[in-house]
Amino acid sequence: MAQDIGIDLGTANIVIAVSGKGVVLNEPSVIAVNTNTNKILAVGKKAYRMLGKAPDYISVIRPLSNGVISDDEMTQCLIREFIHKVSGRQLLKPRIIICVPSFITDVESRAVIEAAMTAGGRKVYLIQEPIAAMLGAGVNMSKARGHLVVDIGGGTTDVAVVSMNGVVTSRSIKVAGNSIDQAIVRYMQKRHKLLIGDKTAEMLKKELTNLYDPSDDIRMNIGGRNIVKGLPEQMSVSELEVFDAVEDEVFEIVDSIRSLLEDTPPELVGDIYENGIILTGGGAMLGGLDKLINRTLNVRCNIAKDPANCVARGTVQAFKRIESLLDGFENVALYQYK
Repeated sequence: MAQDIGIDLGTANIVIAVSGKGVVLNEPSVIAVNTNTNKILAVGKKAYRMLGKAPDYISVIRPLSNGVISDDEMTQCLIREFIHKVSGRQLLKPRIIICVPSFITDVESRAVIEAAMTAGGRKVYLIQEPIAAMLGAGVNMSKARGHLVVDIGGGTTDVAVVSMNGVVTSRSIKVAGNSIDQAIVRYMQKRHKLLIGDKTAEMLKKELTNLYDPSDDIRMNIGGRNIVKGLPEQMSVSELEVFDAVEDEVFEIVDSIRSLLEDTPPELVGDIYENGIILTGGGAMLGGLDKLINRTLNVRCNIAKDPANCVARGTVQAFKRIESLLDGFENVALYQYK
């Protein structure tokens, strides 16, 4: 029997769920290629370890940026490698649903579909991120009630109001996990004249972010290069400094939720006030983000269970709902190769 596969094609991570098994793979969207021989050396975690550490002839690429495909060929290789990893060399080709950001163009959609077809998909469907996030969070969207989902990924943050299996209003901004990492890199450079790598910035974000009540006493030691002396240096960074570094980015996300609420029909806003906001994606785990949104917008905020894998779980669940989803709206596109 062929498996149904759901893929959350993220800028930072690719998460794959399989029907009946749940999430089977969550690895960085990174691929390493030998530029002399054009041979793929590693994908996912192995390639991620090479970031910033590989010699000249090894190119370590992130083929997805800001939620869209920036390198078609490498994305196809990445998807193909991962699908083979989870499905093996089975005879029956799987049906595949791929989750895409809500503001993807036709050309970008086509690139995603090509990638899944060359990886051995029998049928390829596309589903919008907010719908998949809602399904994964276990929300019943079929009723005429408004739900607001905020999906904070690596490249984009998607904010959407969903009712009756459809997206009523939505926003997508290019402020998310990666831009928060970059903000920390810039802050350390400007404030402490210390140059740190993306991995160190990501570690600081995960360990030290406290958006609700940051303290100057909770600290962590990090290493980097002093820009003035050009020599290695180690220093202690506090929660308060990380808050200063990421504040602008985080409030841009909060502002996008506010502007979406302003554009939402009043009946649905009433529902959202009762149901609260659902946070999904890796960015939902930023320390104190739910409390900050609650305090700023005066709306209850809930973090979905296992937020990082939420979209992939919802993507594979969509197979059970494919008839109702396809009837109600055109957001789930079906492509079949002749």
